[in-house]
Amino acid sequence: METSQSVPDLIAAARAKAKVIEDRLSLARARLDGQSGSEAQAEDLRAANVALELAAVDIFTLFEARMQHHFKRGPFSRKLRTSLLNSGQADLADRVHKYYLAINVLKHGKGASYRELLDTPTDLFHMNPAESLDSKQEDASSGLIDVGVPGFFDGLATTLLEAHQFLESR
Repeated sequence: METSQSVPDLIAAARAKAKVIEDRLSLARARLDGQSGSEAQAEDLRAANVALELAAVDIFTLFEARMQHHFKRGPFSRKLRTSLLNSGQADLADRVHKYYLAINVLKHGKGASYRELLDTPTDLFHMNPAESLDSKQEDASSGLIDVGVPGFFDGLATTLLEAHQFLESR
């Protein structure tokens, strides 16, 4: 029987995968800069961006699933935020909540999480207003959160590792 990986190991693996995708994204952006760019290059850029979005959603979802046992029932992220606030960890609670909202936007598009993020600006990541997306993306969640900006995935991974450490030390 195979032993399952720990949450920190899974986050490290996701971070390594994201680094490869970020490098691909940077290369695709560099190819398009200063050029009209071919449709194939634009498609490479979109594909790399979607891959990074999926990696972010996957690691957050996996984190929630693996750590759910710390709370009896109910919405994991809300309970984690409350527990962090009650323990004097306001900064971590804020980061967890904002990444939770960002992941919801990546999963569901323009809804309550998107509106809340528009009302509470953050330096953790960059949001793209829905009006700035091209017509192909209008109904999709892709592109609402700019996951390709430097530090997005590292910030997410660091936040999840700190939250993991908090939960495991209780």
